[in-house]
Amino acid sequence: MEPEEQTQPKDALAESAAEAIELGQQLWEFAAGGIELLLRPWNAYQVGIGVALFVLATLIARPISQAFHNWLRAREGWPRWRMRLGLVVHKRIRGVLFVVLIWTVVLIMQEATWPSRSRLLAVAANLSLAWLIVSFATRLVGNPLLRNIVKYGAWVWITLRILGITQEATALLDSIAIDFGDLRISLFLVVQAVVILGVMLTLARVISQMAANRIRSNSEISPSMQVLGAKLAQILLFGGAFFIGLKAIGIDLTGLAVLSGAIGVGLGFGLQKVVSNLVSGLIILLDKSIKPGDVISLGETFGWINSLGARYVSVVTRDGREYLIPNEDLITTQVVNWSHSDRFVRLDLTFGTAYGDDPHKVRKIAIEAASSVNRVLQYGSKKPVCHITGFGDSSVDYVLRFWIDDPTGGLTNIRGNVFLALWDSFQAQGISIPFPQREVRMLNDPLPVRVAPEGNEE
Repeated sequence: MEPEEQTQPKDALAESAAEAIELGQQLWEFAAGGIELLLRPWNAYQVGIGVALFVLATLIARPISQAFHNWLRAREGWPRWRMRLGLVVHKRIRGVLFVVLIWTVVLIMQEATWPSRSRLLAVAANLSLAWLIVSFATRLVGNPLLRNIVKYGAWVWITLRILGITQEATALLDSIAIDFGDLRISLFLVVQAVVILGVMLTLARVISQMAANRIRSNSEISPSMQVLGAKLAQILLFGGAFFIGLKAIGIDLTGLAVLSGAIGVGLGFGLQKVVSNLVSGLIILLDKSIKPGDVISLGETFGWINSLGARYVSVVTRDGREYLIPNEDLITTQVVNWSHSDRFVRLDLTFGTAYGDDPHKVRKIAIEAASSVNRVLQYGSKKPVCHITGFGDSSVDYVLRFWIDDPTGGLTNIRGNVFLALWDSFQAQGISIPFPQREVRMLNDPLPVRVAPEGNEE
């Protein structure tokens, strides 16, 4: 390697360090000038007025905050978003009062005295108002870490804009950089990327939630298509926000082609199950085989569909357990959907009665007993029926068939209620339910001795 090529990186690093030192000196001189400016009489008065207004806002905010909190607790039946908005306002009552007080003082002083005597208060008023707006606006960001990054980044940027030192701060951040060949990553680019991507992703989140709510409120769209539409809207909006944010920063998107190829190889080898579940979830949504609210049986799991996810399906059972079943299992294994085309379910109960009981009477009593249970349907072809299925060793065997239209209410409990109604009806009508009786004899027991009656002796 030539000596000139070896000295180029060192010269560039030394030049960047010199620029950073020079900018630091300029900022220090600016700060020193600001301190000297604050020590002037009218400027000191303005600082004192600002501190007094902050203390006054703190004292006034205490009773108002308590009264507002009690008023919020008394609001029963409010939607969740309105309660959250109320809590956000409750936490910022002091800031709202300070903004009102300082702007009132600034307007009065601008009318009553020279504008220069209220300049610092005007700057403080602008800063406090901007900080308050940013504090309210960043509540739309769902992720706490991203919310804090966007909030403090916006506060710093607004403060620099109001103080008029944006160019100096930008130059200082841009001087702190790392070079990778033709690629130069500066601290200013990183900050800009975080803020722009945070704003774009927040807008995408808000718009996707609004679109999902509009889709779910449309009764003409099936539940499975509602879920599919909401998922597609989220993918398109978040993907578009990400690429638009990268383009706004100045990153060349053509360079992502290599990255996408590497991701494709990784998906092909290491993420087979994940991709399989994602594709299976898309197939489930498209063919409408399973939708939220359906009652399904998968192996020993019986419950209703709570939600459809990108990777799994949430199934809630009668005992309150929530199973997260991978979408691939619902595609590759046999699933019983009790409410796929309709919600009607037929249940069969088997029982037997003694041979001495009239079968015509038994069938009539069984149908009346099933009809007396609330959830059993009693119209058209869905009426309960009872048939003889055979003549057993100890009983005449029957099957009782009945229909329900609410499988989400459970199957075991309705079977138990019908069995209980059969028992009560058989007891009331004298119908007996036989059971096998056996005589047990030990092999080594002596045979019973037969005693002849008196008078028969020979």
